[in-house]
Amino acid sequence: MSEIKINAKYKDRLFRWIFSSKKELLDLYNAVRGTNYTDPEALEITTLEDVVYMGFKNDISFLVDDVLNLYEHQSTYSPNMPVRGFLYLADIYRKYLESRDENLYSSRLVQLPFPQYLVFYNGSREEPDRRVLKLSDAFYRLPGLENTEPSLECHAIMLNINLGHNKELMRKCRKLWEYAKFIQCIRERLAEGKTLEQAVDEAVEACIRDGVLKDFLIGHRAEVRDMILAEYDEERHIASEKQISWEEGNAAGKAIGKAEDILSLLEELGDIPEELRSKILRESDLNVLRKWLKEAAKAESVEAFAEHIS
Repeated sequence: MSEIKINAKYKDRLFRWIFSSKKELLDLYNAVRGTNYTDPEALEITTLEDVVYMGFKNDISFLVDDVLNLYEHQSTYSPNMPVRGFLYLADIYRKYLESRDENLYSSRLVQLPFPQYLVFYNGSREEPDRRVLKLSDAFYRLPGLENTEPSLECHAIMLNINLGHNKELMRKCRKLWEYAKFIQCIRERLAEGKTLEQAVDEAVEACIRDGVLKDFLIGHRAEVRDMILAEYDEERHIASEKQISWEEGNAAGKAIGKAEDILSLLEELGDIPEELRSKILRESDLNVLRKWLKEAAKAESVEAFAEHIS
């Protein structure tokens, strides 16, 4: 088995680590494209080494037969994948042109490799086997431009690689199926209430016993364990941040609603001084706002209310 090295500058996704081998990457490419290339050296790796997403290296870029491929792994859905892909591909094309000393001001057409941007998704959110996300969906829809084609477009083709999805692709690429099976084994044990560490250790043992990623797991057991723990920690962090953001947004929305209720009651009593209005709108403590709402409901004047809350 060829040696696979970890770059200490960043954390690799397990998916990327497995397919960083040219042989495995070529098998995946053949499965996706329906081709039959046999020479791994036909691949020219063009990955941008300094591009890191959420602390992880999750991308692989390569040229084969004038096709520029960007493969990205995602365990969480993001509608911004086409934007990231567009910026990434632009950088690759720039480096491609520089390496060949092409003159863009020439009267001769400068030809470029055909781009293909695939996102291999295995998150818990239910998604179809194949989904196309467009860069143009991110553009503002301005009046008068509804029927105008944007000057830029980039398609991100998202393939669901959870076990049970894209069965033909999995059949053609055994290593992709084995990766999906390994992840499923971990999730099944987590669903049984096992700790993440227990789930990973048991999944590794089970997969080695069943011949799933066997040589890879035997040769890199410790690295795989650390990698999976890091990935799941990051996913939990993202989920936690989303929950916190939702809770903060929900609380802020309730506070604004209370403040508007108070102002509505006071407006029936007369003009509200700007300083008092600002004070009410700035208050974020729901308990304080509830008390003020009661005061506003029984106040005989705006001045009396202001005196009670001062």
